[in-house]
Amino acid sequence: MSNLGYEDELRSERSYVAGLYARLDAERARVKGEYNAALRGNGGTPVERDVEVRALAKAAKRLDVADNGLCFGRLDAISGEHSYIGRIGLFDEENEYEPVLLDWRAPASRAFYVATAATPENMRRRRQFHTRGRQVVDFTDEVLGRPGGGERGDAALLAAVNAPRGDGMRDIVATIQAEQDKIIRLDHPGVLVIEGGPGTGKTVVALHRVAYLLYTQRERMERHGVLVVGPNSAFLNHIGRVLPSLGESDVVFMTTGDLVPGLRVAAEDTPEAARLKGSLKILDVLAAAVADRQRLPEHPLPIELADVTVRIDAETAEWAREEARASGLPHNEARAVFTEIVTYVLTERAIARIGRGWLTRADREAWEQLRADLLKELAQNDKFSAALDELWPVLTPETLLAPLYMSPERLRAAGADLALLRADGDAWTVSDVPLLDELVDLLGRDKSADQAAEQERQAEAEYAAGVLDILQMDRKDLMDDEDHLLAQDLLYAEDLADRFLERDTRELVERAAADRDWTYRHVVVDEAQELSEMDWRVLMRRCPSRSFTVVGDLAQRRSVAGATSWDTMLEPYVPGRWVYRSLSVNYRTPAEIMTVAAALLAEFAPALKPPESVRACGVQPWSRRVTGDELPAAIEEFVRDEAGREGTSVVIGPPGVPGTVPASETKGLEFDAVLVVEPERILADGPRGAAELYVALTRATQRLGVLHRDPLPRALTGLVEMGPNRYPMSSVDRGLVLGWRD
Repeated sequence: MSNLGYEDELRSERSYVAGLYARLDAERARVKGEYNAALRGNGGTPVERDVEVRALAKAAKRLDVADNGLCFGRLDAISGEHSYIGRIGLFDEENEYEPVLLDWRAPASRAFYVATAATPENMRRRRQFHTRGRQVVDFTDEVLGRPGGGERGDAALLAAVNAPRGDGMRDIVATIQAEQDKIIRLDHPGVLVIEGGPGTGKTVVALHRVAYLLYTQRERMERHGVLVVGPNSAFLNHIGRVLPSLGESDVVFMTTGDLVPGLRVAAEDTPEAARLKGSLKILDVLAAAVADRQRLPEHPLPIELADVTVRIDAETAEWAREEARASGLPHNEARAVFTEIVTYVLTERAIARIGRGWLTRADREAWEQLRADLLKELAQNDKFSAALDELWPVLTPETLLAPLYMSPERLRAAGADLALLRADGDAWTVSDVPLLDELVDLLGRDKSADQAAEQERQAEAEYAAGVLDILQMDRKDLMDDEDHLLAQDLLYAEDLADRFLERDTRELVERAAADRDWTYRHVVVDEAQELSEMDWRVLMRRCPSRSFTVVGDLAQRRSVAGATSWDTMLEPYVPGRWVYRSLSVNYRTPAEIMTVAAALLAEFAPALKPPESVRACGVQPWSRRVTGDELPAAIEEFVRDEAGREGTSVVIGPPGVPGTVPASETKGLEFDAVLVVEPERILADGPRGAAELYVALTRATQRLGVLHRDPLPRALTGLVEMGPNRYPMSSVDRGLVLGWRD
């Protein structure tokens, strides 16, 4: 295409995209007007108005996020027709709702991502726009179906992967590749496992898959929402913009430590304690710990009543315990069975002693009255209540687990390893979360508290119903010109009753995050190789339909309780209902850095193949040996140098080194420049030190440096060694690193 022809095409595309923005603005104004009208309450019941307001608010939010990068390309078919692809779909209402912009998730948009010269999908050309704000800056054409015909498939992709990193993860709707698109659109109702090495885009592919599922199955999924589970809060902040930028807001982001609402996780387990808690064998420990709190009295417990003293002996308590356990109810609910048996025995004994001289079996009425009096007296007897609390206490997960951790005797009674012993039972860890969640079901609810709340709700509902009865006067007694007064009264009554129903007006995300019993329609699990067997039990409870997108890399597993294979974790829950897909192309890590990381991977996981980098950056990763005294200044020099550059940087090191963060906190994140400090100590830090170092080495998109005090580990000898008095970062960009010598 000549320069003149290109400029004409560019003006035409700018005009078309400007027209799309005009339609977007008009649609936004229409929705905003309807939203304001709904807020004013024009017609409908309060419930109907609330539903309408929520729906219009969501529609407005989707239109707002479309403003940035509304249209990112055009697809030309062999037939001569062409389609524009964008963030949302727009239609020409005056022309039988002809699409003027296709949503990237629509089936008709698929060719934009999968068409190649070898398989053109009946397409002739793919045009990709480079935009700034609402303006089309330029475009790149790829000719399809004509080998050697000027195809430029990497232009937009390489521009995206080479761009400096910002604070959060970006969406990839303009540069989705065929390998990724197949996974995003995969029609599978069960569990999809996406495995890929560093930089393969597995996380962003999983998030785009969620957006695709919400688009194709919105009615089914939107009511319950989607849960995204990540390794830490920094990672969730990093990815948290992707789905909102695609117009999807009914998504809850959590770490595994957030899965029990209201729990504060502030401590860290030893590797051995984490391993024990992560294994399914801990289920037997929890069941035994609950059973251990269902006690028998060592000596009979006296209960003094008005006319007689009765005793709860071991035989009575054992019978009651057997009946309660046989009921199959959770511990707190089974307490009612235990109480019923004990109460029966005590009343029978009391009746026999009280009525021995004057009450006959024939005097049924007196007999029943005595029984009722005794039952009432027992229910109000403090010693009887205390005895029940001693023998069958009402427990919460916290009041069971904290004392267990603090008591060697209780741990032994439950068959637990003493590695679980700790001084502060309430110092909750991430590994405690699935145990506490499991205990919610083992213990059950406290029925007495639930009954009190229900009685209060019923009283409020009865009050509201009474107001309605007062206001609903007989129409026969009203004149025609007074009908409007009746309508106003009834509307007021409906509003009043509606308020007493205490409708939950929180957004779905707020309600779901605060409700342990909330179930999601779909769950995304990132860094899934770190999850234990017990973690998976929690997540399976959160999604009864077993609809998951699981993302991970077994080579990066650090947790001793994590996955060694996917089938070990998933087959017990979804036998035959999970599929595996892999991503093999590294879009983030340049070949120079990946060569170093691959050498490490070959040592600690030789069976795993590293992803193939799609690009080279021309900058060799380097290493520099320093003394302990020189280390702080070298770190400061790196930080100062990177502060003057565009993009992001991080210093990763072993625990305890000032100015560094552990590799575990950078999982899933990416930075333009990375400095790894003392890799020899990272390797020595526990059984998964090699995986930790592998994560650290693969966070950089442009520049990687290593500072070491001891000799470099053998796997890192491919780094370019710098002299003791030379800091190379200022010369890296000039491509002089290889020439540095002492």
